[in-house]
Amino acid sequence: MSTAPGARHTLPEFGRRATDVLAEMYDRKRGDAEWTRGRTFSLVYPTGLADVDSVLTEVNIAYLFENALNPLRFPSLAVMERHVTDMVASMLHAPDIAGAGFSSGGTESILLSVLVSRERAAARGVTKGNVVFPASAHPAFAKAAFVTGLDVRTTPLRDDFTADASEVAAAIDDNTVLVVGSAYGNPHGVMDPIGALSEIAGERGVPFHSDACIGGFVLPFMEDLGVEIPPYDFRLPGVTQMSADVHKYGYATKGASVVVYRDKSWLAHQTFRYDVWPSGAYRTPSMAGARAASPVAAAWAIMNYLGRRGYQSILKDLIATTERFKNGISSLPGLRILGDPIGPLLSFTSDASDIFAIGDRLDDRGWCCNRVKDPSGLHMMISPLHARHCDEFLSDLADAVANTGVSRGIGARYNDE
Repeated sequence: MSTAPGARHTLPEFGRRATDVLAEMYDRKRGDAEWTRGRTFSLVYPTGLADVDSVLTEVNIAYLFENALNPLRFPSLAVMERHVTDMVASMLHAPDIAGAGFSSGGTESILLSVLVSRERAAARGVTKGNVVFPASAHPAFAKAAFVTGLDVRTTPLRDDFTADASEVAAAIDDNTVLVVGSAYGNPHGVMDPIGALSEIAGERGVPFHSDACIGGFVLPFMEDLGVEIPPYDFRLPGVTQMSADVHKYGYATKGASVVVYRDKSWLAHQTFRYDVWPSGAYRTPSMAGARAASPVAAAWAIMNYLGRRGYQSILKDLIATTERFKNGISSLPGLRILGDPIGPLLSFTSDASDIFAIGDRLDDRGWCCNRVKDPSGLHMMISPLHARHCDEFLSDLADAVANTGVSRGIGARYNDE
């Protein structure tokens, strides 16, 4: 095996001892974000509950080697997958004729939704379509347009970081295959005016995707707790499809997401079938062929283990934790929350100091806050585990504000160098 700096790594001639392999792996892992200590405000969504972690660990081990590609050989996966998609569709008030599919994550759910929209538009004669979405929409919509050969039309935001409905309306034309709104959005945690956007799309005869990848397992339980939530789901007649990630605030392990359509017949547009090969009929309802089985089992298990009351209980505490963060941030000199975030996600900026320099100081303390731009800010997706670390974070933030220094020039980037 090559070990020289910059050399290509090759397969070792002889296998190594398991203890050595694991030791090297864990040594490398020490440089990763310390999410178990509540230092990471995205990517991982830990409840901090030992019983939840225990269930997820056992389920993942039980389905570690199975392949979700073939439900004929693993019928338990087909049943669990159907139960998960049915439960999510019900949570989002989809009609009885609705259909839903399981995917590996929000990006795939969005890709499938865009694919279905392209195919439905092609049936009415659209050959060069476009997708219209606000600048705050998840990049997965742009990626989906790239993969499916559609044009992208992004629209500017209002001063409160929500979609400008008039700008969206102006961008729609006869070749628009899908309009998008976020319920709620990743950059600032604010709700787009889903009612107005879906009505505009509906009047033009265009499908509308309400993206609840983040909010799908937050907003329904906020409503249960008596929080007034603007309409965002299938109760709006103009909403034709939605996405919701079970592996975010549904607390399943990666990757588990669901895409829901108002009419189950549309699922045929995302399903690939092929029988011109010696092994006979081949069918995949998502982009992947072979699929990990454990995410399906984890999603089913955690949803059944927690139930509606369990999610409500976790969210009640999470809302309280989010308020602690908001109040603590807003109390510091020059800091303010961007927009009006509706759930456990927020971004904040500074009117007195370089917010990215403050971010550098937090980086030095091991806190992983993403960065946003226009305006510059720091981004936090708050999880239940963060309740234990709120005071420590706010103390370090106060120190960073008091000793800002000079920015190291690290701008807004999600996962790109």
